[in-house]
Amino acid sequence: MMHSQPDSDFYAWTTESAARLRDGRVSEVDIERVAEELDDMGKNQKHALGSHLKVLVVHLLKWRYQPGLRGVSWRLSIANARDEIAELLEDSPSLATQLPEILRRRYPAARSRAALETGLALATFPAECPFSIAQLLDMEFWAE
Repeated sequence: MMHSQPDSDFYAWTTESAARLRDGRVSEVDIERVAEELDDMGKNQKHALGSHLKVLVVHLLKWRYQPGLRGVSWRLSIANARDEIAELLEDSPSLATQLPEILRRRYPAARSRAALETGLALATFPAECPFSIAQLLDMEFWAE
């Protein structure tokens, strides 16, 4: 059986490594690389959560500060971001404890993006996120 290298065929490497682990052939598995990949998987989940949170905040800021431009596309973007966040938190509930820190880190970029997309001055938007975690996750909250 050919032994795939993770850099040449990642999918083959993952399936072969998983099969070896299930068969108890631990000595044939690059444990350090598996550990690195598991760490990366966790980081990817956290990054995805931050990305969806940023999109959500941008659209809620636009919703609040440009009420005359509210439309279906913004409503759909808000709903979609909330759905994605809910799914990530359902799959990885421990990420919920990371939300305050992720929001703190991602809010400045969301604020800048909202200013860029709306053409409004950056100072229009609060320096600190005006929405609580509970509001952000509440499907009924519309920043009005």
